[in-house]
Amino acid sequence: MDALMLSRVQFALTAGSHFLFVALTLGLATLVAVMQTRATVSGSAVHARMTRFWGQLYVINYAVGIVTGLVMEFQFGLNWGGMTRMAGGVFGAPLAMETIVAFFIESTFLGLWIFGWDRLNRWAHLALIWVVTLTAYLSAYFVLVANGWLQRPVGYEMVDGAARLTDLGAVMTNPTAVLAFFHVLFGGLLTAGFFMAGVSAFHLFRRTAEVEFFRRSMRIGLLTVILSVFPVVVFGGMQFAHVQPTKNPGSDDAAAKAAEFTARFGPDDYLAPGLTDAGLATMVMAWVVMILVALVALVKLPFGRWLVRGRVFHVLMMLAVPLPYVAMLAGWVFREVGRQPWTVYGLLKTKDALSDVSPGLITTSFVAFTALFAVLIGVNTWLLARYARRGPDAARLGAPAPVEPAAPALAPTF
Repeated sequence: MDALMLSRVQFALTAGSHFLFVALTLGLATLVAVMQTRATVSGSAVHARMTRFWGQLYVINYAVGIVTGLVMEFQFGLNWGGMTRMAGGVFGAPLAMETIVAFFIESTFLGLWIFGWDRLNRWAHLALIWVVTLTAYLSAYFVLVANGWLQRPVGYEMVDGAARLTDLGAVMTNPTAVLAFFHVLFGGLLTAGFFMAGVSAFHLFRRTAEVEFFRRSMRIGLLTVILSVFPVVVFGGMQFAHVQPTKNPGSDDAAAKAAEFTARFGPDDYLAPGLTDAGLATMVMAWVVMILVALVALVKLPFGRWLVRGRVFHVLMMLAVPLPYVAMLAGWVFREVGRQPWTVYGLLKTKDALSDVSPGLITTSFVAFTALFAVLIGVNTWLLARYARRGPDAARLGAPAPVEPAAPALAPTF
């Protein structure tokens, strides 16, 4: 495998792995904020316990996901120096805004939320989780703005072979970014809904003593799935209005665009590879299955007994947890692989974006990054499964510190 293909596969593995964490983080943060709002407004003890339990799982996923995001950033400088030189003046702007404006605020307020239990006013503590949630979506938006520019470059001019930003508004409102953002927003909710319903189904299947806790959690998860699945499909479908013509190799537009690229940039394979069609087919099949599961959930939702006693339904919801992950990864394959051979569509080819580094260094980084991400995914899965299995009584997030027993008083001596 040559240096170019190694770099492409490495970025695909690390970016795809990182997005597995992002999707659950986005959705679960929103659901935790909703549960804490209910607990704060109504004083509901069960919703307070739900906030601690699901909030702990959210924090675990967030913490491990941060490591994957930091590692992934190194690849831009290590493997894709050509892209930085040519497109950094535009592509780097939203990424800088994501780091400074969104990520720093999100991580700071999350720390205050984690350590502010029973130390801050309950309304102030509630405001913290909403700031975390909103800045998480703001962070996702800035990243998708950067990716949207790679898909459909706008608001720039070329100066001495480098792109320079001329219209920030055009970049920020790029339809390939805006539609993708809403697609990801509802995709994160869908992922969290399936996750919450699956964990709740596991406990109800085991006939846990926490029936009321997980019945309510199941209802929230199922309601989230029902409300999210169709917007995910709608915003996903709307993006096809702006898809590159070369992603549809059999069309006249694709042939015309390929001829145009050949005249401008020389001969190359400008049509999307076969993996693009496989990604699209897999995504559509996953969507169909999730819609069917959502319809079953819609029938079950009004009947509390069915949620608690339906053992076949419990198994179905446990098996359905991976579905949104499959759909999202397949969608990214269609979106990103279909852009080849371009890094910046119509401006910079992937082979020209590659850094001038030795194949040996790229191979070393490929092995190291792949191993690291495999370990992080394994650790995250193990931690989520461990703490989800233990149930709400084992949740330590926000729990008061144990009180040390007072030392016995010494009898006076004379």
